[in-house]
Amino acid sequence: MEIGYLDGTCGISGDMFLGALIDAGLEPRKLLDELKKVPLGFYRFKRTRSLRGGLVGTRVEIEIPETQPHRHLSDIEAMIGQAELPGAAKEMALRVFRRLGEAEAKLHNVPVEHVHFHEVGAVDAIVDIVGTCVGLELMGIQRLTSSPLNVGSGQTEAAHGRLPVPAPATAELLKGIPVYSSGVEAELVTPTGAALVSTLAAEFGPMPAMKIERVGYGAGQRELPHQPNLARLVIGEESEVPKAEVGAPGNEVVSIVETNVDDMNPQIFGYLVERALAAGALDVTCAPLEMKKNRPGFQLSVIAKPEDAEALANLLFDETTTLGVRIYEARRKTLEREWMSVETEYGAVRVKVARREGKIVNLAPEYEDCERLAKEKNAPLKEVMAAASAACRAKTSGISGH
Repeated sequence: MEIGYLDGTCGISGDMFLGALIDAGLEPRKLLDELKKVPLGFYRFKRTRSLRGGLVGTRVEIEIPETQPHRHLSDIEAMIGQAELPGAAKEMALRVFRRLGEAEAKLHNVPVEHVHFHEVGAVDAIVDIVGTCVGLELMGIQRLTSSPLNVGSGQTEAAHGRLPVPAPATAELLKGIPVYSSGVEAELVTPTGAALVSTLAAEFGPMPAMKIERVGYGAGQRELPHQPNLARLVIGEESEVPKAEVGAPGNEVVSIVETNVDDMNPQIFGYLVERALAAGALDVTCAPLEMKKNRPGFQLSVIAKPEDAEALANLLFDETTTLGVRIYEARRKTLEREWMSVETEYGAVRVKVARREGKIVNLAPEYEDCERLAKEKNAPLKEVMAAASAACRAKTSGISGH
């Protein structure tokens, strides 16, 4: 499946989205042939290569000879509905404008049928929205995902005067979508961009697993301090990656609960390990560190099932001198394990046997059994352990990995 990933860390607008599609390989002639099907009158479609923050992207500008009317939602829907646009492009464009209309209707407390658009009803906004939907269809992008959106800050000029960023319509459209501000005083996400992404993106988050084929950059109108005013679109074939599932044999998600301490009596560590294992920890380790002010310290790490992470974090607060813990998820692969009892000249010993896809790859005699027999038989511990390993190998007809 061909998928697209929109990087909105520098914001998004309709013209930037369309520019990114063209930059990624959308043929302008094919795009214009489809846009001509929408009866918008005369306009000039201008595209240029523009530098933003040292990076180059495609800048799209729509030039019109005269002031545009304030079109109602019904006017725009009629124009799009009559156009013979390719594939799902018409349906996508209608959904975007309907979403815009519903947001405006809520903000102005009027029925959606009475909504009339100012900026987003002009030819340039209609071309940006319809062109983006047509471009996604022509490029064969079947699924669109997006990063969280950087909305900017400050104020912006609109038909109703100066408005806070994000503008009211933008904020309404972005409900339920992850957003943030990098502190740049500019409107980084416009209502048109918000409508497109909130309507068309299937999910928001990091880049999905994909084989990258094309990358396009859409340039915004002006330069911005500290970041390039570019929207990036990454297009490629969706690829499969192994997905860890909690509880899946040999392939599971675990939580890591860890902290660094430099002022704790090390005698407490043994007691802490016992408490943590009794509370469900899968493993507990301690590693030496050199901490601030050249103090020796150590890192305590607890591997746990996700459902036990909170309780084990509280245990670290209770039993150590830490002021904070880190909790994050990790993928853990483990071998299949079983216990096997073998007979040796010293007595019976339990051996932990590890397998991968049914093949034995490791074994470990149980230390407590070997220690007990070494004391009882007055024999070296290493010989008891070696005898147990040899007996296990003989019982299983050999082992790989040694």
